[in-house]
Amino acid sequence: MPKQQRSLLSTAAFLSMTVISGAASAGLTQDIEDALNFHHYGHNGAIKFDLNYRYENVNQDAGVIETANANTARLRLGFLTPVFHDFQGYAEYEGNLAMQDDYNSTRNFNTAFSTVADPDLSELNQLWVAYTGIADNAVKVGRQRIKLDDDRFIGNVGWRQMETTFDAVLLTHTNQTLFGLVANAGYIGTVQTFTGTTENIEAPILNVNYKMGDYGNLIGYGYWLDYTEVENFEKSSQTYGLRAICCAKPLEAYKLSENFGVVYTAEWSHQSDYGHGATAYDAERYNLMGGVSAYGVMFQGAMEQLDGSGANQHFDTPLGTNHAFQGWADLFLVTPNNGIRDVFGTVMVPFQRGDLVFTGVYHDYSDDTGRFDYGNEWDFQVLKKFGKHYSLLAKYAYYNAGDTAAYFSPTSPPTPVPSTDTQKIWIQGNINF
Repeated sequence: MPKQQRSLLSTAAFLSMTVISGAASAGLTQDIEDALNFHHYGHNGAIKFDLNYRYENVNQDAGVIETANANTARLRLGFLTPVFHDFQGYAEYEGNLAMQDDYNSTRNFNTAFSTVADPDLSELNQLWVAYTGIADNAVKVGRQRIKLDDDRFIGNVGWRQMETTFDAVLLTHTNQTLFGLVANAGYIGTVQTFTGTTENIEAPILNVNYKMGDYGNLIGYGYWLDYTEVENFEKSSQTYGLRAICCAKPLEAYKLSENFGVVYTAEWSHQSDYGHGATAYDAERYNLMGGVSAYGVMFQGAMEQLDGSGANQHFDTPLGTNHAFQGWADLFLVTPNNGIRDVFGTVMVPFQRGDLVFTGVYHDYSDDTGRFDYGNEWDFQVLKKFGKHYSLLAKYAYYNAGDTAAYFSPTSPPTPVPSTDTQKIWIQGNINF
């Protein structure tokens, strides 16, 4: 990274921590907000600013892998034009500064350390033009962030410092007369990954979301991913699914009374080989969750299962934000050959009118039949928000390896590959305008 960019990020990181620690006075915050937003004939334009400092520690009981310590500061700086004749454009820079090299970023060749996939680099993160001149429709063309539903299939991998964006065309149709029907149809041509690499793909996508009054949303989707580079051929797949949910935000619930509510998710997906994928397969995914809210505290029980029947024959979500699934320790970002069944419970406790939220999650992992023990995991998080623009986060994950390894070597009969106890700790501060 050039010296001037390192200086910019270092200064920005210092200022961010100063502002957060000073509780970000309302007057200063409003002055910044006014300075970054402007009007042109009544249509908003803006300068976008997102600064994220993170310390991440990864300790694995692997014998030969050294403990990783990553101190990183990521800056996103963007310019959103005012709307002009129904057109609007956006350009965004993204850069990540590694202030410590004691980790494997996937790009720095420090393979003696555990992996923290936040490389030191900078890039053009977004560059798009949108047109909204046709009633109830918006068309966006260019490099853009795409997040559909819970990001399981199409997402920006927002937890990592550098995010995934897509060179794509996306049409969004909104029909308010049909209970807020929202349809997204698009085509992705290139994936700019969170590690700074690019992957070529030919991928039509379709997602239709229908609001069922106060009872939730019914969603149907189809994703056809055809990777066009030989090293990625086997990531190709076609997926179809149905999803019914009540309440998309973490602490929302369908109210039964003033202090009690319920939440649910019921989802089924089918995936098979497609395009350049050479291995024929069929795999299912089941995602079920039920929960209750009592005096603001959320209790959920859930099960997500992704089937697998061998190498390159398992249900995968290569364009998804997979950190949010199967535990924050990120041991199952790629589905094991024998699939995975994740049975888990979640508790979310809000304080200070929701500005401070404690989250605890317990996972129990096995293969898709329940025969093989993949281990279990405890996850904890405390998130404190200071108004709309500032936040502090502390997060912890501990994975306890099971009796049976999740991955198997390509031998006959398959040989278990040892799994590894893993502990991760994060401390983070964010400013976002």
